[in-house]
Amino acid sequence: MLHSGSQDIRNSILAKWHESLSKYGNLFSSDSISGTSPPSVFVGSYNYPKVFVGPMVPPIHGNTSLLDSPENWKGKSLEEIINFRLNLVRGTQKIAIDQTEGRYIENLQEITMSSKPIDSDLIFQKSTTPKISLDGESAPFGPVGEIKSAKFSYTSSVKSIEKIFYDKDLKAQDAVLKLYNSGIEISKIQKCFSIGMLGQKRKLVPTKWSITATDDIISKYLTDEILDYALIDTCKVFSYTHLGNIFSVVLFPHRWIYEMIEAWYSNGVLGFGSDSEDARGIDHPPAIAGAYFAAKLGVLEYLNKQKIQAGVIILREIRPEYAIPVGVWQVREGIREAMKQNPTISETFDSALRIASQKMSISNSEWLSHGEISNMLRQKTMYDFF
Repeated sequence: MLHSGSQDIRNSILAKWHESLSKYGNLFSSDSISGTSPPSVFVGSYNYPKVFVGPMVPPIHGNTSLLDSPENWKGKSLEEIINFRLNLVRGTQKIAIDQTEGRYIENLQEITMSSKPIDSDLIFQKSTTPKISLDGESAPFGPVGEIKSAKFSYTSSVKSIEKIFYDKDLKAQDAVLKLYNSGIEISKIQKCFSIGMLGQKRKLVPTKWSITATDDIISKYLTDEILDYALIDTCKVFSYTHLGNIFSVVLFPHRWIYEMIEAWYSNGVLGFGSDSEDARGIDHPPAIAGAYFAAKLGVLEYLNKQKIQAGVIILREIRPEYAIPVGVWQVREGIREAMKQNPTISETFDSALRIASQKMSISNSEWLSHGEISNMLRQKTMYDFF
């Protein structure tokens, strides 16, 4: 039953998209496109280490920045976000990942550095096919075409990005942190990372990998920052719901430990996934993939700003309404929003968990049975003895 609801939403969104394609099909299945890139670039993972790389351009001119700016999508519906994304036509050329110089890639690097949207004209080898790409990690996009030639009108660059681009002595992770600390949006940093603009040994990194790498680098840095702060003195529960995702964040008095547990419905059957870490970090790729680092980053930003340390458990219930995955950005932005809400204060960890699961269809005992946090709390660490 739950699954069919999800399928209905998906079908309805895609049906509307196909309807607009039949109205404006000539814009999306042509051998050329003229429009304003948000600015946006995409690096695929297919055929690695020779990958398909290029700009994303909608068939419209003007201020298109919203089409590729997840930080500004708060309050937008799933359908609105998917429509933003499906309007982006992806141009590609096949490039080896170590080829970060040459006119084409340098053009894409200039687009990525741009402080505002860029007028773009792409000519394709043949007409694009209006098919849709959904991979769950990165946001979806519309038709794809192989580029024969590309022209871009340049605007001014973001100075802090330009400076780091020309600094070939700076390590990639230091470059990511410098950009983050100078206030550059994470979605912009991810693009710089992806298009081979950072570090000493530069290479192209598929977009979905660069998203996770950026979140991981920043969250590791923030973890190191909070380890010296005093512990929170009470349990706090934060919640936020958007795009069919219900998030609950529990902070409790404990040295940094972190667990994220996800639950989802597949054909009406409930599935679970989880991963956790202590102050040493995680030593394997998380089972719940990029969502783990995206959520961790969102909660660590809060702890860092408040200058406190805590144990953290994040529960994420993925409802059938989240019918089309739009990318892990929505986890990061969902947690960031949760941490802006007024928390519910609780005396004990158990009552905090009960509060956290109240808005969900899953009981706190069921959540706990699919995670490690109970075991982690039972294990005395060296830290507890001093």
